[in-house]
Amino acid sequence: MSYEREKQVAIDAAIAAAKLCQEVRREIPVAMEKIDKSPVTVADYGSQALICKALNAAFPEDAIVGEEDATDLRSNAEQLQKVTHHVQSLVPDATPEQVADWIDCGNGDVGGRFWTLDPIDGTKGFLRQDQYAVAIALIEDNEVKVGVMACPALKLESGEEGALFVAVRGEGATMQAISGGTVRSLQVVAADDVENMRFVESVEASHGDQSRQNAVAKAVGFTAESRRMDSQAKYGIVASGQAALYMRLPSPKTPDYRENIWDHAAGAIVVEEAGGRVTDMHGNSLPFGMGKKMVNNQGIVVSNGTIHDTVLKALQDS
Repeated sequence: MSYEREKQVAIDAAIAAAKLCQEVRREIPVAMEKIDKSPVTVADYGSQALICKALNAAFPEDAIVGEEDATDLRSNAEQLQKVTHHVQSLVPDATPEQVADWIDCGNGDVGGRFWTLDPIDGTKGFLRQDQYAVAIALIEDNEVKVGVMACPALKLESGEEGALFVAVRGEGATMQAISGGTVRSLQVVAADDVENMRFVESVEASHGDQSRQNAVAKAVGFTAESRRMDSQAKYGIVASGQAALYMRLPSPKTPDYRENIWDHAAGAIVVEEAGGRVTDMHGNSLPFGMGKKMVNNQGIVVSNGTIHDTVLKALQDS
């Protein structure tokens, strides 16, 4: 099956959302706090509204599983108006009620075919003017079929800021500037590329077990310090051959934590289609169609493929 239309709709939605996010970020956004104490901004809501609107218009039969919902926003007229103002820069006739409804299109359920999205993956990075990603993925029969990631703060080799990663199952992965231009096919780092044989991990210490991650990297033979970065941009770094490994091991403080599908789906297919490998820390594949959380998987290991079994063995021994 060709996913050309799905790919193009997701690309257009991700670019539109990235424009909104950059517009908000120039105003130095202030975070609100969700029930789980995690931050959320006007840009998170606006991004989800734009993406859900586009996906629902093109594929009305598909469910959408997004990170945000408009429950709190509906009771905060001032914040809802701010979100609507930014959405109107791309959809001039949008109303507050429509914006809230579009956000809530992301309250769908996991099924045979559905979309999952993170309107801003790495909200803390977004707030500190660092890395973040707009991530969209189509999942069918438990497998990611299309993945699109817009990373507005990630620099390309040309020095231009803003990278767009795209992958379709069986068709490879590409990268280009969000603004357009040359499309580059992606390939993970080769085993003999010593300079790029390094690893990336989250900036936030609470997102993993950084002590164990560093110990495993050393056991595998990495000597350079890790590159710490927010969001699924880390998947893009591995897919484009700038690093060989990304680990996200459960924090000792929250050993029972399980990952959300929207935090990994788009990035996973980009790495896999670039020739890499993505599993949990025990070597199990990641089933993205079983629920919003991957309850049967623990931790994430993303690599160029050639070192993957060595990493898993080091984890087992650590």
